[in-house]
Amino acid sequence: MTISKKPLWLILAPVAFTFLWAGGYGVAKVGLQYAEPMTLLSMRFSFVVILLVPFYFFFKPSLPQRAADWLHLIVVGVLVQAVYFGFCWWAFRSGVSAGVLAIFMSLQPILVAILAPRLAREKVSWLRWLGLLLGLTGVLIVIVARSDIEPPTLIGVSFSVLGLLGITSGVLYEKRFGGGYHPIVANMVQYAAGFAVVAPIALTFETMQVNWTVEFFAALGYLAIGNSILAMSLLLAMIRAGEVSRVSSLMFLVPPLAALFGWLLLGEEMPLFAWGGMAIAAIGVVIVSRNRTV
Repeated sequence: MTISKKPLWLILAPVAFTFLWAGGYGVAKVGLQYAEPMTLLSMRFSFVVILLVPFYFFFKPSLPQRAADWLHLIVVGVLVQAVYFGFCWWAFRSGVSAGVLAIFMSLQPILVAILAPRLAREKVSWLRWLGLLLGLTGVLIVIVARSDIEPPTLIGVSFSVLGLLGITSGVLYEKRFGGGYHPIVANMVQYAAGFAVVAPIALTFETMQVNWTVEFFAALGYLAIGNSILAMSLLLAMIRAGEVSRVSSLMFLVPPLAALFGWLLLGEEMPLFAWGGMAIAAIGVVIVSRNRTV
């Protein structure tokens, strides 16, 4: 009897994706020390599109055939790239720490699990509501625990919530209208759509001045290559290989990892009480991810 073994990259992919994704929070805050939010986002999106163009001409993937298909890709791109990242980076500029923002975003799978069945007019289990309650409780504990170090601002919390709504809406829209397009095509269109939204905002409301340092180039390279291309490519590859459940089981590690990167890169402190809040929120995420069929 032959025993099929998974390739090494597939075994390591969920862990690599989790670290790459979590690291993006702290690295983004580093980049924002040298450029304004929409300016940095515009550079990130344009860099990603430029990097993907040669791959498009090499692989020559099929393009969407209908105008509606193009529209669906553009809508997801605007919601995820412009709304989600835009408000998240404004939250960073408003003083929100990497760990706090990451724990806000950890509520996304919980909201999707609750809203998706409701949109389909299905019953939502009490376990999912419990997961949401635990997640919200964890967020509040972390904010209160860090209030002595960094008092929360209404604008920072508001931007965090709007960013959460952006990524949640994007995921729900993708679940409803996603067409399984080639990842190169989907990423090119969605990042271009994000650029089309954030670049005019940067031109209108920001100075667009950049402090060209080694740290800035390193942050931009990580955000474009590590966070945008490598992380998303790993996620798509794992979805095709049927390994997405392993990613879901590791997503509760993103907030503590983001807090760790925030401490290493920026010296952001996370009190012991706040780690308890992260643990409570993580339990909520695990409850929802393990009970999707309940």
